[in-house]
Amino acid sequence: MKFKHHFQIASSGLRSHKVRTLLTILGIVIGIAAVILVMSVSRGAERLILSQIQGLGTKTIAVLPGRQPTGPSDFAQIFSDSLTERDLTLLQRKENVPNLNSIMPVVFGGESASFGSETYRLTIFGATDLISRIFDLQVSKGAFFTDDDVRRRAEVAVIGSEVKEKLFGLNDALGERIRVKNRNFRVVGVLPKVGQKSFFNFDQMMIVPYSSAQQYIFGIKYFHRFIIESDSEEAIARTVSDIKTTLRNSHSITDPDRDDFHVETAENLAETIGAITQVLSILLVSIAAISLLVGGVGIMNIMLVSVTERTREIGLRKAVGATEKNILKQFLLEAVILTFIGGILGIILGVSIYFLISLAISRFLGLDWTFSISITAIVLGLGVSTFIGIVFGLYPARKASQKSPIEALRYE
Repeated sequence: MKFKHHFQIASSGLRSHKVRTLLTILGIVIGIAAVILVMSVSRGAERLILSQIQGLGTKTIAVLPGRQPTGPSDFAQIFSDSLTERDLTLLQRKENVPNLNSIMPVVFGGESASFGSETYRLTIFGATDLISRIFDLQVSKGAFFTDDDVRRRAEVAVIGSEVKEKLFGLNDALGERIRVKNRNFRVVGVLPKVGQKSFFNFDQMMIVPYSSAQQYIFGIKYFHRFIIESDSEEAIARTVSDIKTTLRNSHSITDPDRDDFHVETAENLAETIGAITQVLSILLVSIAAISLLVGGVGIMNIMLVSVTERTREIGLRKAVGATEKNILKQFLLEAVILTFIGGILGIILGVSIYFLISLAISRFLGLDWTFSISITAIVLGLGVSTFIGIVFGLYPARKASQKSPIEALRYE
């Protein structure tokens, strides 16, 4: 008997119980959709994070307070005060870090800012005039503050497009004063719409001299990080080594395991993020696989019921010449058709949900999220669903094929 004939018989059997067929494949649909969704979202998140990291440039090095996080308990250390003005001075010395091209100390935090009757919750970003070059920012109006403004602790600010819109509406913001923590910061520049760049949303940001932010807003004498630019990509490793040596000497640290700071480059940060997203993907796909397992068990149960209900049909087919192999193929093919259809519907559902999620992230969070579906995920989805059909359909199919035609015809 040809495959086409087996397929027609199997399809006819499934069409005769449409509602049961749809309910049977529901578990497979949900499981495959979950796998597609998890794989696509994790790939999208990884791509977004890597683009944010690479946005800083391959010669950029970040120095953060606290030791390198190795677990959830270590993340609290990033709020430590281990990076100080003395460290900044030592790192700026050419004899300590010969390949250092530029260094920008950074402080940041959330605050409320007001102008007239309008108040807006924004991010204060304290930096130097190097910020325009490091983050490739250009003002649409006015200019960035200068190095002299940093030295004088001037109360000046460059504001993002959303800050301007919320506080000033259609009015010109240049020269106006925004009130933050009872201090008046004069607007000297306005950014165009920039969006998310290297983990920061510059549209919702007010950029001020770091010295002013430390003194008047946050009341601190330490830095949240240093952003350093090496003079070449080839000198990255040497620069990182010099930074560590300088800071260990400054903090009197003799054991590298007791560092109270850590250094990140674009390359090792990308590797770390890649490893984290891979582990998370495996974990989430494993969870989604449980629903596939449940769906497979459901299919086996329904197939067993179907075999019992169709005992007389099996007996009749055997009486007119069908072999055990023919019966086995028929019921196995029914199970595979069920899971294959479930796989296709699951892929359509997963892709549709991911499209809506991508749209929501881009529109409401302002992130540069790219909608892209992995061909591997689709092939994997179809392969897994077919495999489940074979594994969980084999036992009911064997049970049907081994039935005695005489006993089957006597079955009521």
